[in-house]
Amino acid sequence: MDRATYQRLYQTLATPEDVKRIAEAEKLDEELLFVIHTHRVTRDATRRFYVIKRQMPRIANQWRRGARMLEIAREWNFPPVLTGQQLLQELRLPRKKIWSFFLNPETAPDERLRREIRELLDSDMIYSPQGMELQRDRGRRGEARLYGWLEKHGVTYRTEKDLRGKFTKTPDALLDHAITLFGRKLNWIESKANFGDDVELRRNLRKQLAPYTELFGEGAVVYWYGYVDGATSPPGILLWDGPSMEALTPQVATLPAGTPAAHPSSGPARPRPHARALGGPRESPDEPFDEPPP
Repeated sequence: MDRATYQRLYQTLATPEDVKRIAEAEKLDEELLFVIHTHRVTRDATRRFYVIKRQMPRIANQWRRGARMLEIAREWNFPPVLTGQQLLQELRLPRKKIWSFFLNPETAPDERLRREIRELLDSDMIYSPQGMELQRDRGRRGEARLYGWLEKHGVTYRTEKDLRGKFTKTPDALLDHAITLFGRKLNWIESKANFGDDVELRRNLRKQLAPYTELFGEGAVVYWYGYVDGATSPPGILLWDGPSMEALTPQVATLPAGTPAAHPSSGPARPRPHARALGGPRESPDEPFDEPPP
């Protein structure tokens, strides 16, 4: 996607209604647009999290005077679930108790809270438990596509689950034998059920991808919803979009006899059924958002 188009969409996709409207008007993939909308919402929430937190005494007074939490969230242009959680913290309710209300509104202590929490959940498809499950599901589907592609071409690998506790950081697929593409030997592949704009690429590089190259050598990252035109990756990391990767046929690199593997072995190589793809963008939905969202 060219940068001008991405910036236009990013600025326009302020609400879920914008996602549906633009998808219909411009015949664009609705899920892609929702991913871009999520970028906008989460980054704005991160930037303004403590700004809103400092205003919570005033916001709590609005609620005490009868304003609904959803009305307050819209007035302050802040995600509904985060608004409700911060407001209830201001009312001195325990954080774990607050999150239990959002997991099951019927456990809230009075009818007003039960009704308003249900409204918040219905209006927030990013920070609600349902929204986080959709996010995790996108991650699982991306990993399943990656594993299916590897298995189709007879490439064996180990997952994060297989490698847990063995390394400080682990990619989604650590290959048992390197594959060769474009003259490069790749030892690992990371799946991102996301769109790779400049902010996302920098964040992923700093937090995940650069350490993988130090541990395992060259590898690749695939963004299933694409990335901005002209995006570049540093040496040692190949940048892919999903359809381009799936159209390629990898070659398993042949190592001379006696050459050590590119990474320590954690057991005999074996193909893995992609239906068992595990993990997603968030690991635990059962904790409250008491810090700025990622």
